[in-house]
Amino acid sequence: MQLSYWEIKNWFTNVDFTIVGSGIVGLHAALALRERFSSAKILVLEKGVLPQGASTKNAGFACFGSLSEMIDDLKTHTEEEVLQLIQKRYAGLQLLRKNLGDAALDLKPFGGYELFLKNDLSSYEECLQKMPFINELLRPYFKSDVFSKQVDRFQFSDITEYLIFNPFEAQIDTGNMMQALLKKVHQNDILILNNQNVTNFQELNDGVEVVTNGITFKTNKLIFTTNGFAAQLTHNQVQPARAQVLITKPIPNLDIKGTFHLEQGYYYFRNINDRILLGGGRNLDFEGETTTSHDTTELIQNHLEELLKNVILPQTHFEIDHRWSGTMGIGVHKKPIVDQLSNHVYCGVRMGGMGVAIGSIIGQEVADLI
Repeated sequence: MQLSYWEIKNWFTNVDFTIVGSGIVGLHAALALRERFSSAKILVLEKGVLPQGASTKNAGFACFGSLSEMIDDLKTHTEEEVLQLIQKRYAGLQLLRKNLGDAALDLKPFGGYELFLKNDLSSYEECLQKMPFINELLRPYFKSDVFSKQVDRFQFSDITEYLIFNPFEAQIDTGNMMQALLKKVHQNDILILNNQNVTNFQELNDGVEVVTNGITFKTNKLIFTTNGFAAQLTHNQVQPARAQVLITKPIPNLDIKGTFHLEQGYYYFRNINDRILLGGGRNLDFEGETTTSHDTTELIQNHLEELLKNVILPQTHFEIDHRWSGTMGIGVHKKPIVDQLSNHVYCGVRMGGMGVAIGSIIGQEVADLI
């Protein structure tokens, strides 16, 4: 592509900071850099027409972990690590609300629920047994019990008598969130270029040479916020994890309101006005879902429909309106990677499926490294 003098001068000359990835992390990093460097030229490169990973494809859960997930995490992480992770997720949600405002997020504090299938009694009983311990662990931070039992009032089928309720969860409008974030970035004189795939970069003594599908240019600092696409960058400490989703057509008189978790969070659903959004199923094919492809598969989509029919909406006719998928970044450890990779290259990746919760604070942290 032959660029004009004007294009080279305004977009690709004297670039102070280049951020790869225009999702939640990348845009918050850009805003944090703008606060510190008022006159810097900040350029954000995005390989998609819209953010390519999960920022515009997630389910819109303002959550920080279900009870069963926390119990499971304690089997592979220390109490301190789990508590720090929960605190960071919740603090990230508060930062997101502060930066954009609840109205822009269309935040609805309906609370969150975890439900258990009758054939998963062992997990259900473990959660009931360990709920007082987890509440005690979290009380210094939340000042009250986070989890409590509630009788199912939603007429779900084939589940245990009690749901686990969390009043601190909410739902947001993912599209509204990203539009508000993009608007704020533009208002702060931060440049965003889409359809720019970074194919290579070379460290120099005084900066980084960046090669994209359209141009080669120099930047003083290069920051990767590509999350699920960061496997090569992090020597496979981050693996992509596809999350498949579907949404129903409007359902008259839908009485389900809230965010819902099932099977250690491998399935999740919520209402969007009078529709049901349902996602998950990665546990049906871990190997196949370790991919950056945004296709959907019959195996998982059929199982999602079965869950809708047999558990979530057993007495209700529904039709599927739309299906899609997004790419999360996960690893053996759930702690995000915020690191300086070399003299001029940095990264903030591995959100562990919690990008809505921690994306804003990880963006701030990677900017603080500079």
